[in-house]
Amino acid sequence: MNQDSESVSSSSAPSWATLVATFFGVGRLKPGPGTWGSLAAVIVWALLSSQIPPSYRAAATVVAAAVVTIIGIPAATRVARATGGKDPQFVVIDEVAGQLVALIAVPLAWKSFLAGFILFRTFDIWKPFPIRRLERLPEGTGIVVDDLAAGLYALAIMHLLLHFGLLKG
Repeated sequence: MNQDSESVSSSSAPSWATLVATFFGVGRLKPGPGTWGSLAAVIVWALLSSQIPPSYRAAATVVAAAVVTIIGIPAATRVARATGGKDPQFVVIDEVAGQLVALIAVPLAWKSFLAGFILFRTFDIWKPFPIRRLERLPEGTGIVVDDLAAGLYALAIMHLLLHFGLLKG
C-alpha cells in the first residue's frame, strides 16, 4: 500500500475505525505490519491474561477474540473503503483477532506464546485451504475472517503440541 492510500484512510475513515483497524497505530510499523500486529496482540494478551484467574482465561480469550472481531470487521470495512484497497497492509486488527484465537486455552508461558505466534503467522502467510477463499468475502468480513481461520489452524496444532507434551511451559 502506498503512502497516499495510508493518508487517505486517516482523513476519510472515521478516526475510531483507523485507530481500531491499525490496532492503535501498530499497523503503521514497518516492515511487516501484520507481524507487528500479531506481536502486539501476544504482548497485550500476555499482560492482560496474567491478571485473569486461570479458570477464566480460556473464556476470556474467546470473548476478547469475539469483541475484536465484532469491532474489527466494521473498522476494517471503513478503512478499506476509504483507501480503495481490498485489504490494506496497515489494517492489522485481523491479525489481532486471529492471534487471539490461536491463544485460546494456552498456558501462560513464554514458550506457548512464542509457539502460538509462530504458528499463527505461518498459517496467516501460507493460507492453506480454505483460508484463501475466505479472503474473497466482502470488505471487512474477508479481511478478518481469513485470519480467524488461520488462528483456528494454529490453535489446533498448538493443542496437539500441548496434548502430546511437545510444548511445555
